[in-house]
Amino acid sequence: MDWSALRTDFPVLDQEVHGRPLLYLDNAATTQKPRVVLEALRHYYEHDNANVHRGIHELSNRATAAFEAARARAAKFINARSADEIVFTRGTTEGINLVAYAWGNKNIKRGDTILLTEMEHHSNIVPWQLLAERTGAKLQFLPVTGDIGLLDLARLDEWLTKEVKLFAFTHISNSLGTINPVNELCARARKLGITTLVDGAQSAGHRPVDVQEIGCDFLVLSGHKMCGPTGIGLLYGRQEVLEAMPPFQGGGEMILNVDFQRSTFKHAPHKFEAGTPDISGAIGLHAAMDYLDKIGRKQIAQHDQELGAYAFEKLSAFGSSIRLFGPHIGRAGLVSFLLNGVHAHDVVTVADQRGVALRGGHHCNQPLMHKLGVESTARASFFFYNTTDEIDQFVEVLHEIQKFFGV
Repeated sequence: MDWSALRTDFPVLDQEVHGRPLLYLDNAATTQKPRVVLEALRHYYEHDNANVHRGIHELSNRATAAFEAARARAAKFINARSADEIVFTRGTTEGINLVAYAWGNKNIKRGDTILLTEMEHHSNIVPWQLLAERTGAKLQFLPVTGDIGLLDLARLDEWLTKEVKLFAFTHISNSLGTINPVNELCARARKLGITTLVDGAQSAGHRPVDVQEIGCDFLVLSGHKMCGPTGIGLLYGRQEVLEAMPPFQGGGEMILNVDFQRSTFKHAPHKFEAGTPDISGAIGLHAAMDYLDKIGRKQIAQHDQELGAYAFEKLSAFGSSIRLFGPHIGRAGLVSFLLNGVHAHDVVTVADQRGVALRGGHHCNQPLMHKLGVESTARASFFFYNTTDEIDQFVEVLHEIQKFFGV
């Protein structure tokens, strides 16, 4: 695979920033969009723009067909049993909130435990905090083993107690690059009757994701982290679980019948999609899934891990002047670090002046940062259109930053 040749599919990468060629290394925050996605959005708005499901005219029929085709494509993309197991959301965050309200309010009671991990994104912490406040449940966190950033699986049996009703965890850490053994985690929880939710935001576009193989009850993902548009995402839920859940929001489209006193609702997934959905987003996401599968997600995963390993090796050569976070081997395509004597925001600011797009801050992982004893880190995150040559350029910029700050 000529990975560098794929860069020509992404118009945004062909530009200069502050007089330097753009080197985009912020893919864990959002990925860039190939022309086929941009063209799918443009075609919809130029030819088929109409509301879905409610009309009987030609444009509405076309829009509805395209929207539901995207749902069927999503089911195939993650190997769901049926398109009825796919709920369109605004992204990972809304998907988790939907489960926390619709499933959580019905199934979580005072004295129950919600088990998370110490590496979770705020989107997989705050909704559960709110649920715990509403119900009187408590939160517990499976520990992370220091800078190496692995879950303490040796102690998992201590945490998977009869009080645990939900185990929610990330597939890939957006700060550490840790790839969690989601199949094992779900299997061990399932033996105890514990419901599982997998945060697939960092994995869905980077590797094959098979919900039947994983064995989860719920999985959430965001389109913009896998070459798709912003504002669109997916919630996968086992059909029998979705059918037992009440609606998340009320309004048009999700109803069967409304009178002045009560309403009845459609079956899943439509009862969770009140109002006009992000039609163009779903169509764009369909194009993104086709594009990723044309390249091959197994190949993307291998390339990602090779880039992550290469970057980790190059940064390790800085020796005692750098602190690296996450596993030494088997990491995903990202690396978080701190240059001694230079704040993460200063690293990112100076790198930007040299055309390098990084991310600096707590990465919506404040509890993890506090555990690691830092306020923030700098992060370089890669995708299939990145190359080892770009990592070499990035490392050279870090040397320039060290000289600039005299450290």
